[in-house]
Amino acid sequence: MHESYPGDAAGSAVPPLISARELVARLGEPGLRVIDARFELGLPTAGEAMYAAGHVPGAVYLDLDRDLAAPPGERGRHPLPDPDELARKLGALGVGDEHEVVVYDQTGTMYAARAWWLLRYLGHARVRFLDGGFKAYAAAGGPDSVEVPRHPPATFTARPRPDMVVEAEELLRRLDDPKLVLLDARAPERYRGEVEPLDAVAGHIPGAVNRPYMNGLGGGGLLPPEELRRVHRVDELPDGAEVVAYCGSGVSAAHLVLALEVAGRTGVRLYPGSWSEWSRRGLPAATGDEEAGR
Repeated sequence: MHESYPGDAAGSAVPPLISARELVARLGEPGLRVIDARFELGLPTAGEAMYAAGHVPGAVYLDLDRDLAAPPGERGRHPLPDPDELARKLGALGVGDEHEVVVYDQTGTMYAARAWWLLRYLGHARVRFLDGGFKAYAAAGGPDSVEVPRHPPATFTARPRPDMVVEAEELLRRLDDPKLVLLDARAPERYRGEVEPLDAVAGHIPGAVNRPYMNGLGGGGLLPPEELRRVHRVDELPDGAEVVAYCGSGVSAAHLVLALEVAGRTGVRLYPGSWSEWSRRGLPAATGDEEAGR
């Protein structure tokens, strides 16, 4: 783990991960807020149903489509939400600048990673990702609740960090820039352009290399840092390079950003529109494996 993390006006940053055992031990702390971000892409109502059936006591629910993204359109399938609107929602749910926040989904994958990344993008450094998700929490003996909490309203101040994102126009200008490293977090067959279940065009951004986010997951959560370094080939990233992660719509790439940070590579930027925006706009596409034969 890192010895230090960048701080902000909302307080000093914290390590990116929290274990299920630590969360169980800290339940009920007045300075802690918990966000349930469970979701299923193929069944958008599943997350709220899981929350209603049982959640971490005191947890509030945020929906990927409704809360953690703007409506789909020219900017992709899951554009970033309006920062001030999300800040108002968080404040109304009782999540404020003063709180340490824990986010979770069912097993510790991309939905909670999107929430983790978004809060950091809004300038809230004290946010942690529950390693292994609700499944690990339950296995650790954590109690659940069906009660929807009524936390006192709080003030969550949006301080967007443009340094954390890259837009399509910059990537297009820099496709031949050797200082830019593009990582595609999708499954290999989608990266290579062999299949494309969601977008009209198959393939990847020219020059991108494939680092499937799923490779960083073990049986109970993220792999240990040294294993993450190996599977995501962190040591092959050039010193001083600007690393950008993208995926289909900017959700699973947030998990890759998280994994790389746990592995020791901080400062990885996200292309929020990802392939869903890039391909929709008819920007250059490549197929095959960029690293084959190197």
